[in-house]
Amino acid sequence: MLVFIDESGDSGFKFDKCSSRFFTIAMIIFDDRSEASACDQRIQLLKKELWFEDNHEFHFVNTSFRIRETFFQAVAPYGFFYYCFVLNKSLLWWKGFKNKESFYKYTTSLLFENAKDKLIEAEICIDGSWDANFRKSLAKYLKKKMNDEKMRRIKSVKMIPSNKLNLIQLADFIASGTNRIYMKTDGKDVSISVVSHRKINVQVWPKPTWE
Repeated sequence: MLVFIDESGDSGFKFDKCSSRFFTIAMIIFDDRSEASACDQRIQLLKKELWFEDNHEFHFVNTSFRIRETFFQAVAPYGFFYYCFVLNKSLLWWKGFKNKESFYKYTTSLLFENAKDKLIEAEICIDGSWDANFRKSLAKYLKKKMNDEKMRRIKSVKMIPSNKLNLIQLADFIASGTNRIYMKTDGKDVSISVVSHRKINVQVWPKPTWE
C-alpha cells in the first residue's frame, strides 16, 4: 500500500495578517502499486500535453481553473481513494497549536486516525523539507499511534519535496481543492468534484456551533 500526504493552508494564527482560516491535510491511498505507477505516468504525460517541462510541478494554487479541472479529469480513472482532515483554526485555543511542529504532528495524527481501518503495511510519503530530527520524530510518532501487536499499519515514513513526486502533487490538488470548498475567497472553484467518487472521508474540526 502506497500513501501520499500533502496539505493546504498554513499553521499561523494571525488571521488579520493573511494566515489561512483552514488547514487541510490530504491522504491519497493506492492499494495497487501498478495503479499508482499508471497514475504517476499519466500525470507525467499530462505535462507534455500541456506543453510543460518534464520537471514541472503541478501546484494547485499556481494553476488556472481549466488546468485544475484537466488534472482531475486525467487522474480520475485511476484506483486511488482519499481522506482529508480540515482544521478550522479560527475555533482553536490550545497553546500547543502555536508550535509549528506540534501543530503538524497533531493534525497529521487526526487524519491517520480517520484512515486507521484502511491502512495495512503502508509506505508513507509526506511532502516536506523538515530537518532530519523532525522527520525521525514524526515517523516515530505516527508508528507509535498507528501500529500495535496485532497490526503494522505503517511500514515506513518518508518526507520528500512535492516537486520530486507526481503523486504528492496529486495530494496537493486534493488538499487544496478540498480547502477551496471552505474558503470564501474562491468558493466557485468546484474542480475537485471531478474526483468525488474517490472520496472516503472529509472531516471538518472543530465544527462551528451553529452547524
